[in-house]
Amino acid sequence: MDARASDDLLAGVMMFTGLDADARRKIAAKAIPRQYRRGQLLFVEGDPGESLIMVRSGAVAVFRTAPTGERAMLHVVRSPDVLGEVSLLDGSMRSASAEALEDTSAMTLARTTFLELVHASPHMLDAVMRTMGGIVRRLTEQSSDHVFLDLPARVAKALVRLTGHTTAPMVTIELNQTQLAELAGGSRQSVNQAIGTFALRGWLRTEGRRIVVTDIPALRRRAGIDEM
Repeated sequence: MDARASDDLLAGVMMFTGLDADARRKIAAKAIPRQYRRGQLLFVEGDPGESLIMVRSGAVAVFRTAPTGERAMLHVVRSPDVLGEVSLLDGSMRSASAEALEDTSAMTLARTTFLELVHASPHMLDAVMRTMGGIVRRLTEQSSDHVFLDLPARVAKALVRLTGHTTAPMVTIELNQTQLAELAGGSRQSVNQAIGTFALRGWLRTEGRRIVVTDIPALRRRAGIDEM
């Protein structure tokens, strides 16, 4: 892996933004490149939390599985975000599972190496605290969404989040309707109905396993994001 390219990736990761370029290069030099095929599990709930995973390209779904086999998708991780932070910090088992939604390129950083960096750098500790704060905010928002938003609004919000910060007029999302139902917290039938309504209004269209969003502002309004 090219060290400069790795450093460029770390520069965009919140956990490492407070570090200088030299520190990021040291982290990148100790990280191990990984490739995951679409549908491949990165780790499973209950596995040892031995590494931090930094996504370079592709997308990873983080989910939990009920005893009945039903899945609840917690969020989708794309470059330059990370996953595995919680187990990495407290040394406990993985609290969720992770699956590649697309062919995914990533880098892994061992827990022992990560902790050495935290102990050696006050800036790193600050970054860890910011990351944990972001996780708490996301979980709080998800909880309130299930109380205050109806299912179509949650579907709209999930789609908006999946489009990222793009300014493109049209965005293709590699997520089928079953996976979207897991993310929005509803049945596949109910989510299909919401998707059908959005399609009739010209906000999106479906293409097999893909959803092509054509009107992000309309979805934002339906999700109530502009008013939040």
